[in-house]
Amino acid sequence: MVKKALLLLTLTLAATLNLHAEVKMPAIFTDNMVLQRGVSVPVWGFASEGEKVTVSYKSQRVSTKAKNGRWLVNLKSLRVGSPASLVIDGRNRIELQNVVVGEVWICSGQSNMQWEMYRSGKEAEAEIDKSRNFDLRLFHVERNKSDKPLDDLDMPWNQGKWGWQVSGNQSTHNFSSVAYYFGKTLQADLKVPVGLIHTSWGGSPIEVWMNQNTLRSHTKATDTFALQQAAYRKAQSDYITAVRAYDKAVKAGDKKAKKPRQPRAPWNPTELYNAMVHPLLPFASKGAIWYQGESNASRAWQYRSLMPDMIKQWRSEFGQSDWTFLMVQLAPFDWGHRGKEKRDLKAIAAQPEEGEFAELREAQSLAADRDTRAGIVVITDYGDPHDIHPLPKHPVGERLALAARGIAYKEKGLTYSGPTYKSMKYVKNKTGADKIAIRFDHLGKGLEAKAGKLKGFAICGEDQKWKWADAEIVGDTVEVSHADIEEPESVRYGWANHPVCNLFNKDGLPASPFRTDKYELTTQE
Repeated sequence: MVKKALLLLTLTLAATLNLHAEVKMPAIFTDNMVLQRGVSVPVWGFASEGEKVTVSYKSQRVSTKAKNGRWLVNLKSLRVGSPASLVIDGRNRIELQNVVVGEVWICSGQSNMQWEMYRSGKEAEAEIDKSRNFDLRLFHVERNKSDKPLDDLDMPWNQGKWGWQVSGNQSTHNFSSVAYYFGKTLQADLKVPVGLIHTSWGGSPIEVWMNQNTLRSHTKATDTFALQQAAYRKAQSDYITAVRAYDKAVKAGDKKAKKPRQPRAPWNPTELYNAMVHPLLPFASKGAIWYQGESNASRAWQYRSLMPDMIKQWRSEFGQSDWTFLMVQLAPFDWGHRGKEKRDLKAIAAQPEEGEFAELREAQSLAADRDTRAGIVVITDYGDPHDIHPLPKHPVGERLALAARGIAYKEKGLTYSGPTYKSMKYVKNKTGADKIAIRFDHLGKGLEAKAGKLKGFAICGEDQKWKWADAEIVGDTVEVSHADIEEPESVRYGWANHPVCNLFNKDGLPASPFRTDKYELTTQE
């Protein structure tokens, strides 16, 4: 018995040592992957201490030794060409096949980014059937949470369906609709392979996508991180109480009666960054597309600093100084009346309103305005007052691709944005009330009103009582006035949860909502 036990122990130790001796690759490195062109490309993995590892791709061959169980090499700037194998040699050999060079983008956010192709309407169903594209590669990060940063993705490899996939019927079916249309359009425009890494989670607030150091840096008027931690502790306590009440109600309840709704666990700051972003670092990429903000709408004052700080953090961690970040501005939605009686468009547009979505859109725009490598995609023409997940999704992805061409790839002569507020000027009117003339950037071929007279402009005087304004396009400006306001002070455009507005440039892109007044936010800073 003793000999058998010793033999078993010896075999176990040998197997363990052999396991540690093997070079291993993170989950993001698989067959069919896309490597970012034009930059130094990190390739990394795990191996025994001091083990020599050599990485080969086409004409390049780079070696290093593992330290503290990890190793990393950098391939020099790569050019687009035919597929090849990425080979990793240590005590064992790993050969990743059908690896191409092109453009890689991270696709993240909450439910509107997560929204799958198969749920995106008949148009998307038809698109799935014709989505085979050898030059479009998709990688889906499974949803996972962690209290600490993970070194690798927790992927269920044993199911055999994960890793980089060539775009096609099966791989696009459950993939992000916005991300797919972005990648498809960008690939067709650039005519190079495009790789999409989709990592999103419905309902997630921005702070779960940020690291702890970045959150701790918010110490201006209030310590955002401390507030979030306190809020999380309370939410966690309430959640535990609710779960106990739920379990008790289920056990004691009538089987014929409707079951109570199961409590949902609260979000813990950093948990999605730890599990769904950190394991990807420092994979080389061109930038990110981001569709999120609904879950932060009631805290736009926080988002004003959280959004630019997250962009700065991700850009630094992904290791490219010109890394581009493109945001989708929140779609129109009657947020203030969610869960209540639905209002039709006439009721929504009856009089100017405040709106938490309006404040969040402003926070998004401010983040883009202050960053030359960031941009905003406006979709005021694709909202649904009663659905926070509006369809179709293809215009969102297509506009993101257009913005990428303008900002990331610097295409000359391209109008990639709708009109954005530039400045205002008071205009004296001898025959009636004074006007305010609004000037815009991104005019393109000029301004125009879609479907009739301009809508969505509101104006106020010193009393700050807002009224729908008369608005007229005059050359490259919009002149705004109201017969009852002789001395107007400020203008707002599209300032509502569900704005009803129609200013575009003649290139077909909608103007971004704005306000010229600088009054207090609904939630105090």
